[in-house]
Amino acid sequence: MESPVEAFQLQRLGKEDLLLFKDLLQLFREIFEMEGDEKATDSYLKTLLEKPGFVVYIARQGNEVAGGLTAYELQLYYSAYSELYIYDIGVSPKYQRKGLGKQLISALKDYACQSGIKEIFVEAHKEDIYAVNFYYTIGGEAEQVVHFNFPLHNSTND
Repeated sequence: MESPVEAFQLQRLGKEDLLLFKDLLQLFREIFEMEGDEKATDSYLKTLLEKPGFVVYIARQGNEVAGGLTAYELQLYYSAYSELYIYDIGVSPKYQRKGLGKQLISALKDYACQSGIKEIFVEAHKEDIYAVNFYYTIGGEAEQVVHFNFPLHNSTND
C-alpha cells in the first residue's frame, strides 16, 4: 500500500514554471494569512525564476501544489563557497504532518550538496512553536540572534 508521502512529486522550478510558482505563492498567502499585499507581475516573477541563485521547490499531488519552499544562495566573500537562506517554506494544512516539509528540506539539502553549498539556514519567530519544533525535529541547530529591519519609505513606493 502506498503511503501518503510517496504520492507527492517534488520538483525544482525553473523559468518555464511560472504558473506553478504562482500557485505556490497563492498557497503561501493562504498559509501565512497575507492579505492586501501587492502581487508581483508575471514579468518580475519570470525574471526571478531565471536567477541561478533563486531556488524554488514544490511538492505536488496530481495538479495541486501541496507545499513548497523558496531559498536564496548567498555567496560568501571570506570563503569560496555559498550558503542557502530559506525564505519561505509552507505546506497546505490538509497535507501537514505527512512528512512533506521534511521531504522539501531533504531536496534542498541534496541540491546544496550537489552545488557545493556548505550550509542552509532559516529564521523562525520563537513564538511560532510549530516552525521551531519542525526545525528541531529535522536536525536544525538553533542560534540566538536579533533580527533588525530597516523599513525604507521611498517617495516612489508610497
